[in-house]
Amino acid sequence: MKHLVVLTGAGMSAESGIKTFRDADGLWEGHDVMEVATPQGFAKNPELVLDFYNQRRRQLHEVQPNSAHQDLATLEQDYKVTIITQNVDDLHERAGSSNVIHLHGELLKVRSTKNLSNVKSWTNDLHLGDLCDEGHQLRPHIVWFGEDVPMIEKAIDICEQADILLIIGTSMQVYPAAGLINYVSQQIPIYFIDPKPSVDSHKNLTVISDTATNGMKHIIDLLKL
Repeated sequence: MKHLVVLTGAGMSAESGIKTFRDADGLWEGHDVMEVATPQGFAKNPELVLDFYNQRRRQLHEVQPNSAHQDLATLEQDYKVTIITQNVDDLHERAGSSNVIHLHGELLKVRSTKNLSNVKSWTNDLHLGDLCDEGHQLRPHIVWFGEDVPMIEKAIDICEQADILLIIGTSMQVYPAAGLINYVSQQIPIYFIDPKPSVDSHKNLTVISDTATNGMKHIIDLLKL
Protein backbone atom coordinates (compact mmCIF):
# COMPACT_ATOMS: atom_id res chain seq x y z
CA MET A 1 0.00 0.00 0.00
CA LYS A 2 1.16 3.53 -0.72
CA HIS A 3 1.63 5.75 2.33
CA LEU A 4 -0.76 8.73 2.25
CA VAL A 5 0.25 11.40 4.77
CA VAL A 6 -2.39 14.00 5.57
CA LEU A 7 -1.79 17.36 7.26
CA THR A 8 -5.00 18.88 8.64
CA GLY A 9 -5.83 22.19 10.30
CA ALA A 10 -8.78 24.17 11.59
CA GLY A 11 -10.54 24.23 8.23
CA MET A 12 -10.97 20.46 8.49
CA SER A 13 -13.28 20.79 11.49
CA ALA A 14 -14.88 24.15 10.70
CA GLU A 15 -17.77 22.54 8.83
CA SER A 16 -18.55 20.45 11.91
CA GLY A 17 -19.19 23.68 13.81
CA ILE A 18 -15.84 24.09 15.54
CA LYS A 19 -14.63 27.64 15.06
CA THR A 20 -11.23 28.22 13.59
CA PHE A 21 -8.45 28.92 16.05
CA ARG A 22 -8.33 32.66 15.50
CA ASP A 23 -10.77 34.91 13.73
CA ALA A 24 -9.60 37.86 11.68
CA ASP A 25 -9.53 40.07 14.79
CA GLY A 26 -6.93 37.85 16.42
CA LEU A 27 -9.30 36.58 19.09
CA TRP A 28 -10.19 32.98 19.92
CA GLU A 29 -13.82 32.71 21.00
CA GLY A 30 -13.62 36.32 22.22
CA HIS A 31 -10.36 35.88 24.15
CA ASP A 32 -6.89 37.16 23.45
CA VAL A 33 -4.90 34.01 22.72
CA MET A 34 -2.16 35.19 25.06
CA GLU A 35 -4.64 34.95 27.93
CA VAL A 36 -5.83 31.41 27.23
CA ALA A 37 -3.11 29.69 25.20
CA THR A 38 0.19 30.47 26.93
CA PRO A 39 1.90 29.22 30.10
CA GLN A 40 1.97 32.84 31.27
CA GLY A 41 -1.79 33.15 30.86
CA PHE A 42 -2.32 29.98 32.87
CA ALA A 43 0.00 31.18 35.64
CA LYS A 44 -1.79 34.54 35.78
CA ASN A 45 -5.39 33.31 35.72
CA PRO A 46 -5.70 29.51 35.79
CA GLU A 47 -9.44 29.56 36.42
CA LEU A 48 -10.04 31.58 33.24
CA VAL A 49 -7.91 29.17 31.21
CA LEU A 50 -9.54 26.06 32.66
CA ASP A 51 -13.02 27.49 32.03
CA PHE A 52 -12.05 28.35 28.45
CA TYR A 53 -11.04 24.77 27.69
CA ASN A 54 -14.02 23.40 29.60
CA GLN A 55 -16.24 25.31 27.17
CA ARG A 56 -14.28 23.96 24.18
CA ARG A 57 -14.58 20.42 25.57
CA ARG A 58 -18.34 20.78 26.07
CA GLN A 59 -18.68 22.09 22.52
CA LEU A 60 -16.76 19.09 21.21
CA HIS A 61 -19.36 16.74 22.72
CA GLU A 62 -22.06 18.52 20.68
CA VAL A 63 -20.51 18.24 17.21
CA GLN A 64 -19.99 15.36 14.80
CA PRO A 65 -17.38 14.48 12.18
CA ASN A 66 -18.21 15.88 8.75
CA SER A 67 -18.00 14.09 5.42
CA ALA A 68 -14.38 15.16 4.92
CA HIS A 69 -13.38 13.31 8.10
CA GLN A 70 -15.38 10.30 6.93
CA ASP A 71 -13.90 10.36 3.43
CA LEU A 72 -10.40 10.38 4.89
CA ALA A 73 -11.24 7.34 6.99
CA THR A 74 -12.48 5.42 3.93
CA LEU A 75 -9.12 5.91 2.20
CA GLU A 76 -7.63 3.42 4.67
CA GLN A 77 -9.21 0.74 2.48
CA ASP A 78 -6.73 1.53 -0.28
CA TYR A 79 -3.84 3.35 1.41
CA LYS A 80 -1.74 3.36 4.52
CA VAL A 81 -3.03 6.66 5.95
CA THR A 82 -1.30 8.72 8.63
CA ILE A 83 -3.00 11.94 9.71
CA ILE A 84 -0.90 14.68 11.30
CA THR A 85 -3.32 17.25 12.66
CA GLN A 86 -3.00 20.65 14.28
CA ASN A 87 -6.53 20.18 15.64
CA VAL A 88 -7.14 19.26 19.27
CA ASP A 89 -10.55 17.64 18.65
CA ASP A 90 -11.19 13.91 18.23
CA LEU A 91 -13.25 14.11 15.03
CA HIS A 92 -10.72 12.17 12.94
CA GLU A 93 -10.84 9.30 15.41
CA ARG A 94 -14.64 9.38 15.66
CA ALA A 95 -14.88 9.22 11.86
CA GLY A 96 -12.85 6.01 11.89
CA SER A 97 -9.27 7.09 11.15
CA SER A 98 -6.93 4.75 13.00
CA ASN A 99 -3.58 6.54 12.87
CA VAL A 100 -3.78 10.17 14.05
CA ILE A 101 -0.95 12.29 15.47
CA HIS A 102 -2.00 15.46 17.33
CA LEU A 103 0.76 18.06 17.06
CA HIS A 104 -0.92 20.57 19.36
CA GLY A 105 -2.35 18.21 21.95
CA GLU A 106 -5.80 16.81 22.63
CA LEU A 107 -8.81 18.46 24.21
CA LEU A 108 -10.01 15.18 25.72
CA LYS A 109 -6.78 14.67 27.67
CA VAL A 110 -5.15 16.42 30.61
CA ARG A 111 -1.66 16.27 32.05
CA SER A 112 0.24 17.07 35.20
CA THR A 113 1.67 20.58 35.48
CA LYS A 114 4.92 19.05 36.75
CA ASN A 115 5.29 15.78 34.84
CA LEU A 116 4.74 16.19 31.09
CA SER A 117 4.50 12.44 30.54
CA ASN A 118 1.70 12.04 33.11
CA VAL A 119 -1.25 12.26 30.70
CA LYS A 120 -4.76 10.89 31.15
CA SER A 121 -8.08 10.93 29.32
CA TRP A 122 -10.57 13.55 30.53
CA THR A 123 -14.07 14.13 29.18
CA ASN A 124 -15.63 16.40 31.84
CA ASP A 125 -14.81 19.86 33.18
CA LEU A 126 -11.38 20.40 34.72
CA HIS A 127 -11.14 22.54 37.86
CA LEU A 128 -8.54 23.98 40.19
CA GLY A 129 -7.93 21.28 42.77
CA ASP A 130 -8.07 18.43 40.25
CA LEU A 131 -4.70 16.77 40.85
CA CYS A 132 -2.58 14.12 39.20
CA ASP A 133 -1.62 11.00 41.15
CA GLU A 134 1.56 12.77 42.25
CA GLY A 135 -0.43 15.60 43.82
CA HIS A 136 0.09 18.29 41.18
CA GLN A 137 -2.57 20.41 39.47
CA LEU A 138 -3.82 19.05 36.16
CA ARG A 139 -3.89 21.26 33.05
CA PRO A 140 -5.24 20.84 29.52
CA HIS A 141 -3.08 18.56 27.35
CA ILE A 142 -2.63 21.37 24.83
CA VAL A 143 0.58 22.74 23.33
CA TRP A 144 0.46 26.43 24.15
CA PHE A 145 2.36 29.23 22.44
CA GLY A 146 5.96 29.21 23.61
CA GLU A 147 5.95 25.49 24.42
CA ASP A 148 7.78 22.72 22.60
CA VAL A 149 5.86 20.56 20.13
CA PRO A 150 6.84 17.08 21.35
CA MET A 151 5.37 15.19 18.38
CA ILE A 152 7.14 17.21 15.69
CA GLU A 153 10.09 14.81 15.30
CA LYS A 154 7.74 11.86 14.79
CA ALA A 155 5.77 13.95 12.27
CA ILE A 156 8.96 14.75 10.36
CA ASP A 157 9.88 11.06 10.19
CA ILE A 158 6.43 10.22 8.81
CA CYS A 159 6.58 12.97 6.17
CA GLU A 160 9.91 11.61 4.98
CA GLN A 161 8.17 8.27 4.33
CA ALA A 162 5.19 9.72 2.41
CA ASP A 163 4.27 8.52 -1.07
CA ILE A 164 1.50 11.13 -1.34
CA LEU A 165 0.95 14.30 0.74
CA LEU A 166 -2.52 15.77 1.28
CA ILE A 167 -2.95 19.12 3.06
CA ILE A 168 -6.44 20.17 4.20
CA GLY A 169 -7.74 23.31 5.86
CA THR A 170 -4.54 24.85 7.14
CA SER A 171 -2.95 28.16 6.27
CA MET A 172 0.52 26.60 6.29
CA GLN A 173 1.65 29.68 8.22
CA VAL A 174 1.98 28.25 11.75
CA TYR A 175 5.35 26.72 12.52
CA PRO A 176 6.71 24.16 13.09
CA ALA A 177 3.72 22.42 11.43
CA ALA A 178 4.02 24.53 8.27
CA GLY A 179 7.56 23.30 7.75
CA LEU A 180 6.52 19.66 7.41
CA ILE A 181 5.94 20.08 3.67
CA ASN A 182 9.69 20.53 3.28
CA TYR A 183 10.39 17.00 4.52
CA VAL A 184 8.52 15.08 1.83
CA SER A 185 10.29 13.86 -1.28
CA GLN A 186 10.22 16.35 -4.16
CA GLN A 187 9.05 13.54 -6.42
CA ILE A 188 5.72 12.80 -4.70
CA PRO A 189 2.33 14.34 -5.56
CA ILE A 190 1.02 17.00 -3.16
CA TYR A 191 -2.65 17.95 -2.95
CA PHE A 192 -3.72 21.11 -1.11
CA ILE A 193 -7.37 21.76 -0.19
CA ASP A 194 -8.29 25.18 1.21
CA PRO A 195 -10.78 27.92 0.25
CA LYS A 196 -7.93 30.45 0.30
CA PRO A 197 -4.82 28.40 -0.44
CA SER A 198 -1.54 30.05 0.49
CA VAL A 199 1.29 27.65 -0.16
CA ASP A 200 4.52 28.21 -2.04
CA SER A 201 4.76 26.50 -5.38
CA HIS A 202 6.01 22.96 -5.10
CA LYS A 203 6.75 20.41 -7.74
CA ASN A 204 3.78 18.11 -8.42
CA LEU A 205 1.40 20.39 -6.45
CA THR A 206 -2.34 20.26 -7.16
CA VAL A 207 -4.38 23.02 -5.49
CA ILE A 208 -8.11 22.57 -4.86
CA SER A 209 -9.58 25.93 -3.82
CA ASP A 210 -12.58 24.65 -1.90
CA THR A 211 -13.87 23.62 1.50
CA ALA A 212 -12.70 20.42 3.14
CA THR A 213 -15.92 18.53 2.44
CA ASN A 214 -16.10 19.53 -1.23
CA GLY A 215 -12.36 19.16 -1.76
CA MET A 216 -12.30 15.65 -0.35
CA LYS A 217 -14.86 14.55 -2.95
CA HIS A 218 -12.36 15.58 -5.64
CA ILE A 219 -9.53 13.83 -3.82
CA ILE A 220 -11.49 10.59 -3.52
CA ASP A 221 -12.02 10.63 -7.29
CA LEU A 222 -8.35 11.43 -7.99
CA LEU A 223 -6.93 8.80 -5.64
CA LYS A 224 -9.32 6.07 -6.75
CA LEU A 225 -8.13 6.35 -10.36
